[in-house]
Amino acid sequence: MSRSVVDPPLVDPVSFLSPVSESLTDSQIEATEPAAEELELAPQVLEAPAPVEKMQVARWYAVQVASSCEKKVKATLEQRAVTLGVDNRILEIEIPQTPGMKVKKDGSRQSTEEKVFPGYVLVRMVLDEDTMMAVRSTPNVINFVGAEERRATAKARGHIKPRPLSRTEVDRIFKRAAEKKAVVKVDLAEGDQILVTAGPFKDFQGEVIEVSGERNKLKALLSIFGRETPVELEFSQISKQS
Repeated sequence: MSRSVVDPPLVDPVSFLSPVSESLTDSQIEATEPAAEELELAPQVLEAPAPVEKMQVARWYAVQVASSCEKKVKATLEQRAVTLGVDNRILEIEIPQTPGMKVKKDGSRQSTEEKVFPGYVLVRMVLDEDTMMAVRSTPNVINFVGAEERRATAKARGHIKPRPLSRTEVDRIFKRAAEKKAVVKVDLAEGDQILVTAGPFKDFQGEVIEVSGERNKLKALLSIFGRETPVELEFSQISKQS
């Protein structure tokens, strides 16, 4: 018995592959489009930048002190800075010094430390009301070096506004303090009587007319053949007459 084969219905390939699409109405299209106001960006609120604190910079200041009180002021101010809680703003206190040599009356020499600027100390500090008060109220401190402000009256003394030292001034001061060449300080002055103790004019007496400490020499008037003659001598060649 034979079975009949039924062929499947033919399908149009074009209609099979093409998707069936329904046309959208105008109202549907408008619904899918974003509203114009939605496209506008919301205004951005810009926050004001936080205020930048002014950086406090430590500068060098010159402070005038009583004569021969430089070391005392330095030690006292260092202690007071800690006590008053300003040691984080008063950073350095210096007395610039350079090697020295003192020639005594008998011609002997003594090594010393000579102050570059006697009567002054240098302070590196952040200047504010607290640090100024700490310095000014230290015993034996006279005042800062600076510009005098306008006086209230003709007789009154104006307030001194501290002036920081320039970089050039600071470099020059400390460069001079770093010099190894000794500065000779002689206990001699014009008009002093001397006796020559060495050299071709040994045993001659004379009067000092000029002293040159940097050159370690002096000029004196010596009586040579009955005439006053200026002669240049080294400090090591003379002794001072009492």
